[in-house]
Amino acid sequence: MERVLWVVGLVIFWVAMIGLMFIGWRGRARRQKDSIGELPTVPATLGELLVLPTTGLYVGSTIAPSWQDRIAVGDLGFRSTCEISRYSGGILLERTGASAIWIPQKSIRAIRTENGLAGKVMSKDGVLVIRWELPSGTEIDTGVRGDDKLVYPDWVKPLDVSNKTNNNEDASSGEIEQNGKNA
Repeated sequence: MERVLWVVGLVIFWVAMIGLMFIGWRGRARRQKDSIGELPTVPATLGELLVLPTTGLYVGSTIAPSWQDRIAVGDLGFRSTCEISRYSGGILLERTGASAIWIPQKSIRAIRTENGLAGKVMSKDGVLVIRWELPSGTEIDTGVRGDDKLVYPDWVKPLDVSNKTNNNEDASSGEIEQNGKNA
C-alpha cells in the first residue's frame, strides 16, 4: 500500500509540474505580446533568389541580445524542421507544422553564427542566427541549425543587393557578424 501511495504522489507531482510549466509559458506569451506585435507577412513576390534553400531545424527566436529569452508569442517558440532561403526582398523561413516567417531585407541587422540560441547549445558555429527588427521596433534573434553547415559562409558573407532591389536605401543588410563580432 505504501508503494501505491508513493506512485500516486509522484504522478500528482508530475502533473502539477507540467501544469505550472504550461501556466508559465502562457504568462511569458502574455508579457511579450505587446513588444512582439504582428509579424511581417510573406509578400506575393519575394525577389531574386540570392542564397539557395537549405534545410535544418528552426531552433527558436529570442529577444535580443539575450540568447536564452525565448519568445513564446504565437508559434515562434516551438522548434520545427524548416527550409530557409534568401531573396533580394528578404529571408523566408518555411517551417513544418508552423507558420512561415518572413524577414524583410530592410529589417535585417546582422547575420552570424553562434554556438547556441534559445536553450539549444551546439558546437562552435553550430547555429545560424539572424538578428532583425520587428515592425514593433523590438530586435529579435532567429536561429536555424542547418543540416549542412558548409552553407553558413554563404549566409554570413555580405551581399551586394543594392542593384537587386527597387529601393536602394533599404537594400543594406546591416552589419554582418560572426560569433558575435564584426566580420
